[in-house]
Amino acid sequence: MADRWSPQITVGMPVLIPDDYVADLSVRLSLYRRLADLETDEEIDSFAAELRDRFGPLPDEVRYLFKVATIKAYCRRANVEKLDAGPKGAVISFRDNSFAQPDRLVFFIRQHGQAAKVRPDMKVVFLQDWQTPEERLAGATEILRQLADLAEGRKAA
Repeated sequence: MADRWSPQITVGMPVLIPDDYVADLSVRLSLYRRLADLETDEEIDSFAAELRDRFGPLPDEVRYLFKVATIKAYCRRANVEKLDAGPKGAVISFRDNSFAQPDRLVFFIRQHGQAAKVRPDMKVVFLQDWQTPEERLAGATEILRQLADLAEGRKAA
């Protein structure tokens, strides 16, 4: 794909392959490069299974890294340039402030009632109460999955 941009994802937790999990730096770097090229949930799940087979059970940081890779793929599909997710929710910025299906986006935001709004700077805020890193990643993944489906003209489930 010629237009290979990378969304910025901030989730406020470590997302990495620790050197005590994969000791060899060049191997770690090649794993990061492979992960960056994955687009689908299936590819990401299969790569996670491969790492488990090669290096043992995934530490939290690696599990979080795979979840962020999934979120990145959804972001690319939904034209989301930046996601900041924290304990109180998520702020989403669209690339060039554009979304493929603006009317669907407006409807999606309205469905969230008071929990979602568009700021004057065109960022979309989703107010949530995410106590744990897992809740934060799961919540952000779900919002981005729905936005990706909407952007591609599918109904958000």
